Amino acid sequence: MRSPASTRVRMARTMDPLAKKIFKGVLVAELVGIFGAYFLFKKMNTSQDFRQTMSKKFPFILEVYYKSIEHSGMYGIREQDQEKWLNSKN
Repeated sequence: MRSPASTRVRMARTMDPLAKKIFKGVLVAELVGIFGAYFLFKKMNTSQDFRQTMSKKFPFILEVYYKSIEHSGMYGIREQDQEKWLNSKN
């Protein structure tokens, strides 16, 4: 008959590969999210037309962009965008 301690050790060994797979999956998901956020920010930071597209499809993401650049000390981007978009409608 096996002791409870040896059973726990055996269970820990069988769970180890599963834990590694889960950890790798979470790590990959985190890295994809970080790079995705970086490229999205870079695209919004360089293209006013892309920001206009974002304002129509995902206004909450554009609001996060505006708040982050205002927090970093860059002001006026929101106003420039709104002015251009208003003038382009007329």
